[in-house]
Amino acid sequence: MAAQGVKACVGMEASDYTNPEEYPTEIHDYLATFEQCLGSVEEMLKAMMLVSRSDLQKLEPLEQAKLDLVSVYTLNSLFWVYLTIQGVNPKEHPVKQELERVRTYMNRVKEIAEKKKASKLDKGAASRFVRNALWEPSPENEKKNKGPGKGKKRKMD
Repeated sequence: MAAQGVKACVGMEASDYTNPEEYPTEIHDYLATFEQCLGSVEEMLKAMMLVSRSDLQKLEPLEQAKLDLVSVYTLNSLFWVYLTIQGVNPKEHPVKQELERVRTYMNRVKEIAEKKKASKLDKGAASRFVRNALWEPSPENEKKNKGPGKGKKRKMD
């Protein structure tokens, strides 16, 4: 579906790749890789289109945001490729700013997800840990240490 649309934009079908008279032979490997990638994109798009919107509503808000951002980024990336194929410099097109904006939101969602995963401090457990980790002298140790000679004194000659 999407791959066919991109192939139509390029003006070549898969069968055209086998005819070396249509293009320079140096780019054959690049075209073959490009065709494989288009097939992968088409498969993923088909899988995404099969999922109903009501199923997507069942996702948690963070997961919905991730899915929406990936979808928008993918579409803008495909448009970037389309512009490149048409000979337009995508770096001078508004799609570049859109990709940067989406990337910014992706980073924000990533930070939120990391904060959510970060362990929370249990103040009660921390105070018990510190209290038990500190040495407390027992009453009999205190009597030994309070005497006049805490240690051996050395005679000075």
